Amino acid sequence: MQLLGCSRREAEYYIENAAVQVDGQTVEVVGQRVLPQQQVQVLPGIRPQPVAPVTLLLHKPAGWSFGQTERPRQMQGNAWQLLTPERWSQGNAPAPLKLLQKHFQAQQPLLMLPVAASGLCVLSQDRGVVRKLTQDALYIEQEVIAHVRGREHMDPDGLQRLCDGTSIAGKRLPRIKVSWQNEEHLRFALQGIFAHEVQAMCQGVGLELIGLKRLRIGRIPLGGLPEGHWRYLQPWERF
Repeated sequence: MQLLGCSRREAEYYIENAAVQVDGQTVEVVGQRVLPQQQVQVLPGIRPQPVAPVTLLLHKPAGWSFGQTERPRQMQGNAWQLLTPERWSQGNAPAPLKLLQKHFQAQQPLLMLPVAASGLCVLSQDRGVVRKLTQDALYIEQEVIAHVRGREHMDPDGLQRLCDGTSIAGKRLPRIKVSWQNEEHLRFALQGIFAHEVQAMCQGVGLELIGLKRLRIGRIPLGGLPEGHWRYLQPWERF
């Protein structure tokens, strides 16, 4: 505040935007104590404004959880631990965002995957994205690949029942597209159905689900994002 003659809130914005260094080390924690003999520097060219909310895309490995309660034996790790600078995949983004500690605060996991599943996961601070993936969740198509066993025991009309929404006894589901990719993998284009329901759908037609991977949410694909890594949703990308 004294260094720049700015308000307390503006000083906090400088800190949150990683513009403040103490003895050459960047400080992003508001309220960190600075001793009188320490050297404080504010980097030029950064405006004192709020850090814009961001959305993170994570390739979650099977067995990792964001905290949903499932049987402990399925758990291999806490997926929050994967959101580190070392696992940031910048990809082909023409102008990579500056990674800030603020980007990892108050992130909300959306369209959660079962612990045993892998694939594309979304976390966001952006109210528009949160609203889109909650209020409009039933209208957003999700593409998943199910690794199944027991095709030889599958009901003769099993594939048709998966498509027409009658695979779960006593429950009517929306019509969707389901097709065989090979002898052990089914492709589901889910709309109005959530990923955690795929297991019951498979069981309902005589199949055993042994693996599930989400490849796409709306218009956002998993693409070449390595397993266990994450990236920023770019400003031009829309679900």
